[in-house]
Amino acid sequence: MPHMRIDLAGQRALVTGGARGIGAAAAEALRACGAEVIVIDKLRDPPVDVTDTQALEKAFARAGDLDIVVANAGTAVFHRLDETSDAEWRRLIDINLTGIFHTVRLAARGMKPRRRGAIVLTASTNSFDGEADLIAYNATKAGLLGILRTAANELGPWGIRVNAVCPGLIRTDLTAAHFAQPELLRDYFRHIPLGRGGAPEEVAQAIAFLASPLASYISGATLLVDGGQMAAKFSVWDERMGRFAGDHWELADSPSTTA
Repeated sequence: MPHMRIDLAGQRALVTGGARGIGAAAAEALRACGAEVIVIDKLRDPPVDVTDTQALEKAFARAGDLDIVVANAGTAVFHRLDETSDAEWRRLIDINLTGIFHTVRLAARGMKPRRRGAIVLTASTNSFDGEADLIAYNATKAGLLGILRTAANELGPWGIRVNAVCPGLIRTDLTAAHFAQPELLRDYFRHIPLGRGGAPEEVAQAIAFLASPLASYISGATLLVDGGQMAAKFSVWDERMGRFAGDHWELADSPSTTA
């Protein structure tokens, strides 16, 4: 088999929420593969808000014909179910779910006349589970899978592929507080077979793959980027297996897997 590389030369991509974290890493990865990349982010350009249909339409119009759209903009609120306010709920629905809908709808309208394109959504492992203190976030990320599958179904005949990455715990500004607590990480990473959190670049590489011709027969898929977390029903790591080295688990020289 010939050597394969992700080649996006001559393609134009748009990334929402691309000023930091996974979005910034995705923009950089797409550029490294040869794509021209337009970043939309409220942090960089306050008038451009994924919850504002007209502002987003203008941003897409300025971007021109797009081959790739990465619908990544999102946020989180950490509150118990009974302490989550109406305002917080609506805000996350507006950004994480409605904002993605707006983005995918505009991408579809631009790509259908050209009968080609790749759309990648940033979903989450929380699309599948019910992690505590994240009721609004979990609901929006679960909702993204409905957008994903419907869009893949409807847009496939036009040669447009729609896929999603589902990151686990990734080191970003949003999760900085988690990564600053070794004891929290020690317990959380017990349940991740690779024993650590992820880097934005590791998610970005998955996004670049799904956006590329290497994924030409992949659509409607969810690609977990979680170190194996969703594959592990029970705790993987303990002191018989190895030791916790501040921000990751390390395998012992002679790990014991029996009680």
